[in-house]
Amino acid sequence: MSTPPPTTPTTDMDALIERCLAGDQVAWDQIVKQHWRKVFNLAYKFVGRHDEAEDLTQDIFIKIFKALHTFDRRANFQTWLISISRNLCIDHYRSVRKERETMAREVDAADLMPVSKERGPYSQLEQLDLRQLIRRALAELPATLREAVVLRDLKEYSYQEIADQLKLPEGTVKSRINRGRLELARQLRRLQSRGPAAQPAQRGGTE
Repeated sequence: MSTPPPTTPTTDMDALIERCLAGDQVAWDQIVKQHWRKVFNLAYKFVGRHDEAEDLTQDIFIKIFKALHTFDRRANFQTWLISISRNLCIDHYRSVRKERETMAREVDAADLMPVSKERGPYSQLEQLDLRQLIRRALAELPATLREAVVLRDLKEYSYQEIADQLKLPEGTVKSRINRGRLELARQLRRLQSRGPAAQPAQRGGTE
């Protein structure tokens, strides 16, 4: 009796993937459990903090789940997963660095402090206009995002201190801060592009 030609057996991982694609949450939980530590270790190398690495790992698995249908079954699943995870970690690193550069360039906590008495009248006027611009941009943010950004970037509270004050999970706080920074930068660019026309027509008799 001749031996049948070799075929690619259906592995346990293939079966789990099939179940995931069919909407089986238990199967997905198994995949996450099997690979969590490897993805977490990779994320930790990029962010250097346990809590941030956990948040990034969760985001990575969400994206992997959405991309699961693109996985080529002829490839090694773990190699594919780690490759995607590494690319997402790089994207995250670049995004965070860009946000920090934007904040450093456009939103300086010192801009909201009282004008130094040592500055000349023109310098004081420029600083006053900048502070007003930042306040106007902050006012455009939803209250939840504005509060998170002010506590973190202007008052320099830690993530944990903000979480305690707002009675929210730390991951939620970080998400609000990131979204708030992006929206604040967008509002600043919008206001700056409008120039003097964006300023109020008159300031009124009282502050």
